[in-house]
Formats: sequence, structure tokens, C-alpha cells
Amino acid sequence: EGCREAGGKMAASGAGGLCRPGAGVALLGAAAGAPSCPHGPALLFVKTSQGKEEGRRFYACSACRDRKDCNFFQWEDEKVSETRLAAREEYNRNHQPPFTHRQNVERYKNFVLLPLSKRRFCQECQQLLLPAEWEKHSDHQFLCDISTAQLKSPSQLLYPLENKKTNAQYLFADRSCQFLLDLIIDLGFRRVLSVGTPRLHEMIQSKASQEDFRVRSLLLDIDFRYSQFYTEDEFCHYNMFNHYFFGGEAARETCRKFLYQGNGERVIMVTDPPFGGLVEALASSFKKLIAMWKETEEEGRNNQEMPMFWIFPYFFESRILEFFPGFSMMDYQVDYDNHALYKHGKTGRRQSPVRIFTNLTPSMIVLPVAEGYRFCTICQRYVSSGNKHCEICNSCTSKDGRRWKHCVLCKKCVKPSWFHCNNCNCCALQSHTCEKTDAGCFVCGKAGHKRSTCPSLSCT
Repeated sequence: EGCREAGGKMAASGAGGLCRPGAGVALLGAAAGAPSCPHGPALLFVKTSQGKEEGRRFYACSACRDRKDCNFFQWEDEKVSETRLAAREEYNRNHQPPFTHRQNVERYKNFVLLPLSKRRFCQECQQLLLPAEWEKHSDHQFLCDISTAQLKSPSQLLYPLENKKTNAQYLFADRSCQFLLDLIIDLGFRRVLSVGTPRLHEMIQSKASQEDFRVRSLLLDIDFRYSQFYTEDEFCHYNMFNHYFFGGEAARETCRKFLYQGNGERVIMVTDPPFGGLVEALASSFKKLIAMWKETEEEGRNNQEMPMFWIFPYFFESRILEFFPGFSMMDYQVDYDNHALYKHGKTGRRQSPVRIFTNLTPSMIVLPVAEGYRFCTICQRYVSSGNKHCEICNSCTSKDGRRWKHCVLCKKCVKPSWFHCNNCNCCALQSHTCEKTDAGCFVCGKAGHKRSTCPSLSCT
């Protein structure tokens, strides 16, 4: 859900406009006193060239990779005039939603009191309309007779944001959404912090009136349109790339209160971030949400992590484990309603690459046998039917649902379409181009460390 690129959702690296051959951009993270754009405090980046010791630092939007969507840019050492600062503040104000969350809540109360014939939704403005506003939107396309069922399913009423470089929203298919909710209930959780998962939140909210249903959800999402349908206790306007609550301290307090596990109501965070977003920025925000959870009054939490489901493509496994080494990747394939490729039932390379990463014990995550998943007694976890246990690796090694094969020379299992290349001394596609390169850090060119741990990027 949330937004996608890189094979899917919204890309948010904040510095795409500067990338070019021979140059790179690395994230330094949040910085005290950072300037702001309409998406909250900017993130600090460094512009780098391979082999050079240091690059120039700059601030850019945390939420938009393409500068066409948010052109905020400022060198760290740049002196900004008072006139420019005032113009920036005015620009930020002018690019906020037309109504506050509280105003939207009041508008919703008035909207539901209207007879069905007077309930209209402007498709162009993506806004619920009160009768006094019809004239202003008279030349727009709108939907009429908005039912209660439609109001309870806003993700289907709202247009998905489909600019893939900014915020293309792909929403969980009912199959995946129902599986996640059933799993959450079976594991004994009663509160769900839904970070960028509007459809899961929606499903929970729709069942809230059932007498035997006790799960509650709080949606944190950058899509402010949801404030038209949820109260301030149900939705917080939130940017997961810079841990920014647009509603200020009041919204932060709403989140803190929700994370308090009163009466033994266990909390789990479920997040489905943009696939093109920077993993290090996401991880930083998630750790801050975990810190908020630890701040609640329950004792003995200092050495614990808040239970989490991080939904992301399997090829990001190593990056996620860099920041959360205690996580495991489950074999369950998450699919989406409005994505041409990420759908259940496809085979080979056409199947969904999206998985669930979690800090819960893998054996606790029961996957549906009816969909071909089975329990590996050696690995003590559920795996896909094509994921066969390798006796040499002593693990079910497949990442993509296909049966992988063991390469004696590489000393590991590889994709079935790969073959060992003696020139490269590793497995690769048969059609690959042999290129022996000296493995070194992209930032400084030196060997022995990765870009993310390069000493040249130190903020100190």
C-alpha cells in the first residue's frame, strides 16, 4: 500500500534530481534544525563521486524523489535570506490541504446527516461535498448518492495516486488483507499501528461495530484525503520518511496513547512502505516509533522491539537486516488489487516479490496450506511449495517461490536460471556480461566497507 516504484510503489529518496553518471547521493538522515518543505523537515544528503573523500551536503524533500513533484533543495552551508525564508513559509502554508483534520471531521458529521440524494463526492478534488459547495464544483466530475458502505471503504472511493515517482498507491488485495488481519487476531494482538496500510485499517474499522470484534487500528499515512473519513483518534497525517506528524504534538500524543497497552491489549505495527523509498530513512522512522512504544508505562521493554510486520520486496532482505538484524522474511506472497504484476496465482518471475519481514518467531507465522504453503520441521517455519530444503545449506533457500539449486563452487543456493561463470567466479544469468570490477565503496572507492558505513559520511 502506500506508494511504489522500483517495480512498484512511490519512490522517495528526496534527491533524484541530482543523480547522474559518475555522481551519487547518499542519505545522512534527519538533522536538527533542518529546513522544511510542504512534506515536513527535509533530510540531509551528501553528493558524492567515487574516489573522492567528501562531497557537498544538501537538504532535499524526504517524501518525493522527483524534483518535479517537490523541488525543495538547499545546500547545508547555504545562507538563506529572510525574504526567501518568508517566501518559503508562505509556499508551505499554501500547499497544505484546504481543510484541517478537525474541520474534515465536522464536515463528515454534516455529510452523513444528508439524505442519499444530496451526498456528492467531487472526483476532481477528491472531496466530500456539502450542498453549499456544489456550485463551486459545478464543472467537475462527481459521484452521487454516496452510500454508508462507500464511506466505510474510502480506499475504493478515492482515486489511487498513480504518479509512480511520487506516490503511486497499490492497495492490498482482499486475500492478503484478510490473511493479515486473521494472523494478527490469531497471534493475540488487539491494536494495530497501521503505517501506510489504509486498506488494512479500513477492514478493521469496518468490523469495529461487531460485538465480538476487539481489534483497534490507528492509521498513520501521508495521504491526507483519509482525514475526511476518520476521526483524530483513528488517523494521523504522517510522513514515514522523516517521522513527521503534520498535526504536531497533539497527533504525537494520539499515537503515544494508542501504543499504550492497557488491559493487556498487545500492539503490533504493520507497515507497507513505498518500494522505491530509502530503507535507511524508513528504518530510522520505525525505530522512533518503537522508541515511542518503549516510552509507555509498561516495564521491562527496554530490550524489546515492538512486534512488526514490514511488507517489502524480498530483494531488500539484506538492507532490512542491516537495520533490524532480528527480522526474518516469511514466504507469504503479498498481492495488490491495482498492480498488473503483484497478483496471487502468477508463477515464475511474474509472481509477487512482496514478502512479510517480522521480528516475531517464524514458527508462529502460520501460512495457509490451501495456498500451497507447508511447514518445514527442520527450519521451523512455513515455506512455499517450491521452496525445497537444501541439505547442504541446511535451509529452505528460495526467495522468489521457485525451487533454487545448490552451486558447489559458490557454496550456496542460486536461482534456477543462473549458471556458474568461471570468469566471474560466481553464478549469474547465462546472458550476462562478464565484468570483473574491484569491489569498493561507492562513496570513497576504498574496499572493506559499504556505502552505508562509509567514514566519509559521518555526521560528526
